[in-house]
Amino acid sequence: MNINPNSERPIFIQIAEQLEDAIVTGVFPEETKIPSTNELSALLNINPHTILKGMNLLVDDGVIYKKRGLGMFVKEGAVEKVREKRQGQFYHQFIETMIEEANKLHMTKEDIISLVERGYENECNQDS
Repeated sequence: MNINPNSERPIFIQIAEQLEDAIVTGVFPEETKIPSTNELSALLNINPHTILKGMNLLVDDGVIYKKRGLGMFVKEGAVEKVREKRQGQFYHQFIETMIEEANKLHMTKEDIISLVERGYENECNQDS
């Protein structure tokens, strides 16, 4: 996990996002235990209450749950839930903004699709 204490994003939100990343990428598969607040606190050198606040965001979102006396676990269906949430965020953060700018520039749908395809081609060429 990589937490940036100088970021404008609160640390507890960064923790929640990093845990979501680990869940989506399979580091913490569904129905498996995630590190405890104390383990993460020691690893990241962050107050356990801050860690817990980030975890509680994921509990509230139905991504993780607590097994009394055993710790926090990734909920079944969490990967899909996080993907749906992030796709919605992606749409609002990037797509709506892109379309607004494209409209200002009098770009057509085809112009935008062409640019996206060019971006994918450039990315694929870099990976080769």
